[in-house]
Amino acid sequence: MKVLNLQCSQQHSFEGWFASEDDFVAQLSRGLIECPLCADKSIYKMPSAPRLNFGAQQSQGAPGTGSQESPPTTSSTPAGAPKGAVALDRATDAGAGNPAGASPAAQAAFLKALRHVVAHTEDVGEQFAQEARRMHYGEVRARSIRGQASAREAVELLEEGIDVMPLPLPAALKETLQ
Repeated sequence: MKVLNLQCSQQHSFEGWFASEDDFVAQLSRGLIECPLCADKSIYKMPSAPRLNFGAQQSQGAPGTGSQESPPTTSSTPAGAPKGAVALDRATDAGAGNPAGASPAAQAAFLKALRHVVAHTEDVGEQFAQEARRMHYGEVRARSIRGQASAREAVELLEEGIDVMPLPLPAALKETLQ
């Protein structure tokens, strides 16, 4: 089993588990790998240091001895790719980036908050605006809901004094992760 550190062109970092390096390359070439935050399919394999378990024995090349394996490089890494990334998808938007520079910890906190919202709200789908109005005017019991509304519907709800907030839900949160 190979655990790879991956990053999308928006600089969201995540892990991928694959049977082998060939399995990763095959899945990437078929477009089966996407960022769990933004669904971007321009994915880079980031350099990572393997953990070698030598027990109590410290030898040349063991962790902490200063010997490091250099990351793989390629001359065709697109402009805009993260430093040290291995180019695996040639269809990259070179100008794309994450202006906020969200760290992996910030990404994890964001996903945790979104999972909490999903777990503690009822999905009313495209009936969001109607259901929010019914709750606001006391026609049905007030509860935490989520769903889809157009920008116009959201503005109308706000004008009526109904608090709404846009919330981007990555595709990965809509399904059970394996």
